[in-house]
Amino acid sequence: MAAPLIRFDRFTFTYPGAEGPVLTDVSLEVAEGAFVLVTGPSGAGKSTLLRVLNGLVPHFTGGRAEGRVRVAGHDPLDEGPARLSRVVGFVFQDPEAQFVVDRVEDEVAFALENAGLPRGVMQARVEEALALMGLTPLRHRPLERLSGGEMQRVAVASALALRPRLLVLDEPTSQLDPQSAQELLSALVRLNREMGLTVVLSEHRLERVVAYADQLVYLEGAGCPPLSGPPRQVLAQVPLVPPVVALGRALGWQPLPLTVEEARPFAAHLCSSSSEATTSRPVRKAAGAEAVLRVQDLHVAYGDRPVLQGVDLEVREGEVVALMGRNGAGKTTLLRTVVGLVRPRRGEVKVRGRSVIGRPVAQVCREVGYLPQNPNALLFADTVREELTVTLRNHGLLEQPPIPPDALLARLGLAEMADAYPRDLSVGQRQRVALAAITVTRPPLLLLDEPTRGLDYQAKETLTRLLQGWRAEGVGVLLATHDVELVARLADRVVLLEAGKVRAEGPPARVLDPSSPFAPQIIRLFPGRGWLTPEEVRP
Repeated sequence: MAAPLIRFDRFTFTYPGAEGPVLTDVSLEVAEGAFVLVTGPSGAGKSTLLRVLNGLVPHFTGGRAEGRVRVAGHDPLDEGPARLSRVVGFVFQDPEAQFVVDRVEDEVAFALENAGLPRGVMQARVEEALALMGLTPLRHRPLERLSGGEMQRVAVASALALRPRLLVLDEPTSQLDPQSAQELLSALVRLNREMGLTVVLSEHRLERVVAYADQLVYLEGAGCPPLSGPPRQVLAQVPLVPPVVALGRALGWQPLPLTVEEARPFAAHLCSSSSEATTSRPVRKAAGAEAVLRVQDLHVAYGDRPVLQGVDLEVREGEVVALMGRNGAGKTTLLRTVVGLVRPRRGEVKVRGRSVIGRPVAQVCREVGYLPQNPNALLFADTVREELTVTLRNHGLLEQPPIPPDALLARLGLAEMADAYPRDLSVGQRQRVALAAITVTRPPLLLLDEPTRGLDYQAKETLTRLLQGWRAEGVGVLLATHDVELVARLADRVVLLEAGKVRAEGPPARVLDPSSPFAPQIIRLFPGRGWLTPEEVRP
C-alpha cells in the first residue's frame, strides 16, 4: 500500500502566549490524489492546520509543536516554507494579500523567477498554468481590474506554476458569488480528477464543496481531536450542517443526501405523498413603518466606468433587505455611498429623511452602522472590549451605552475573548468583533457587507438571531451578501443587482428562482412550493 501524502501523528500546536493549544492530538492521513474538505467552528484551528502543511506554522508564527507531520516525505516543522513551496502550493483566503506584481502573467511567473528556472521552462509553465485556470485571455490584464473570482484563479495559477503535488486553499470561495465559486470549484475538481493533484481546502459553506470531497476533516476545537472520514459519515455526527443534510437527518432519509441532486428522489416521494397544497412563507410587512433609508436614481462612477446606474432602493424600520448580485455588480459601492464614503454623480441618498450627500462620514455614522468586508478596517484597539468602548466614547455614549458592551459580547459569543487582542483572532471572530463595534451604539440602520464571511454555521446562527432581534426592535438592515442560505433564513426582501442596475426586487421566494445560481438549496429541491428553509418543509 502506498504511503499517504500527508500524515499527522499526535500533533499538538500552541501559539506563543496562548493559554492552551489550538490543535490537540491530531492524527490523520490523506492519500495522494484525494480531495479533502476541512471544516469546523471559527477558531477551531482550520487555518493553523493548513499552514502547518507548508511550514508557515510554526516558522512564521512561532509557537510550540509536538508530535510528527510528514508531507510528501518532507518534515514541514523542520524544513519550513522555503523548501515546502516546491511541494505545496498555498492559496490564501484573500488573494490580493499574496499578489506581488501588477499583471496576471507577471504574477503567475513571479514564483518561477524566484526559483531561478530557465526562461524557456518558465514560459512553458506560465502558459500551462494560465491555460489550466482559463486565464489565457486575461494574461495582460492588470490585477486591479479583475473580479474576485478571477483573482482567485490567478492565485491558484501562481501556485500551480511550480507544479506542486499538493494544493492547499484557505476558504477560497468566501468572497465569491455563487457562480464564481462554482467556476473555481469546477477548475479545482478538474485539476484533482484529471491531473491527480491532491487538494486540501477549508470552507464554512459546506453546501458549495461537500459534493466534491472524498474526505471530510471536522475540527471541533476546545482541545478535541478531529473527526475524519467520508463526508456522509462525518456529517451524520456534527451539530450544524447544510440545509439538505439537516432536512435528511430530520426526516430519516437514508443514505443521507449531501446534495440537492441526491435528495431529489426523497423530495419527490415526500411531495407525492403530501396532500397539502403549495404554500409559501407569509411576507413580513413593516406596516406603517417609516423608510429609514431611501435611495433614488443613484448614479456612481469610478473615472469613466459606471458602477451604479439609476438605482432605486428603500429599507424600512424593522426590515431586512438582502442586496445580491455577482462580484462587481455594485453592492459594496452602494453601501459605501450610503455611508458617505463615495460621492454619487447623480441621485439622492436619505437616512431618516435627511440627505447624506456632502455630510461628514463621522456624522452619518451616528445613524448608520457600517460593517465593511474586511473587519480589520474597524479594529484599532488593544482589546476586544476596548473596541466597543472607543465607539461609545466617540459617540458620547460611554456613560449610558444603549447596549452594555459585555452583554453584546456575550450575545456574539465573544465574552471569553473580551481581553484578547482583536487582530490575533480568526477571521470569523474578527468579523464578530467589528460587528459588535458598529452595533453597540444601536444605530437605526445597519449596512453589512458580507457579514458571514469566515463564519461557521453556529456563528452564522448567532448572527441571524441577533439580526432578527434588532429587526423586531425596529432596526433597518441592508445586507450585501453571497450567502444564499442566510438570505433564505433572514431576508424580508431581496434586491438583485446586475451591472449596477436593479434587475429584480421582492420577497426571496419570488426573486430567488430555482434555476438561478442564487437559489437556496430548499428552493431548488422543492420548486414552486415557496419553502426556503428545512424548517418550512411540511411532510
